[in-house]
Amino acid sequence: MAGSTTAERGARQEESSGPPLVRRLGPRRLRMIIILVLAVVVLGAGVVWVLYGSPWTRVERVSVSGTDVLTPDQVREAAAVPVGSPLISVDTGAIETRLRVNLPRIDEVDVVRSWPHGIGLKVTERQPVLLVRKGSNFVEVDEEGVRFATISEALKNVPLLEMAASAPDSGGSGAASLRRFGEDRLVREAVKAAGDIPAAVARRTRALKVRSYDDISLELTDGRTVAWGSAEKGALKARTLTALMKASPAARHFDVSAPTAPASAGS
Repeated sequence: MAGSTTAERGARQEESSGPPLVRRLGPRRLRMIIILVLAVVVLGAGVVWVLYGSPWTRVERVSVSGTDVLTPDQVREAAAVPVGSPLISVDTGAIETRLRVNLPRIDEVDVVRSWPHGIGLKVTERQPVLLVRKGSNFVEVDEEGVRFATISEALKNVPLLEMAASAPDSGGSGAASLRRFGEDRLVREAVKAAGDIPAAVARRTRALKVRSYDDISLELTDGRTVAWGSAEKGALKARTLTALMKASPAARHFDVSAPTAPASAGS
């Protein structure tokens, strides 16, 4: 078989020259890839411009929902949303932090982007279960024992918390309980007890008095009293108290501190 001519060898050398990628893809496919890459780059640059540089996706309005005691304007002011900034760059976490710090009444908040021009603030306010007297004012306490707001007038259907254990002349078990558990813990126990009081009784509860960890009592608006004991077994105590009040409607004092052996007295 005759060997390759000089012209044939030169042609093969020319075909095999150039970078390896060019040899594998070929000039036509390589041009298509370059065009696609350029198109992706241009598209990406356009998206970045729309999100960060254009006037089409900037914050123009801040909507507020879920308020009860607070007003939408109070929430907007505390949130300090940067109106006019690119929507994509708004730090929703920072807004949430500002709301929690500036408005302790807020329990939960959801900050959402509402494309293309809005920020939505959905808040859930804390609900008071007890009031603590502070001078001539009252401090609202929620179900977690958080003291979140000071008001000038007592709220209807929200019991007043009286910390008898911290009174100067409390002495005995009250003082010992206060030293052992601390006032914050006793407040949380009171809150827990308040959450278990039957609804019909809670509406008529004027004050909830804490003498010690296991000595919590209720004072009703009609002068009747309830010895609740500790905050433990609250659901059972609630059922027992409801049945006891039905069985002894004329009684003035009810004791469910030992719910399996309840008692009533007075008339």
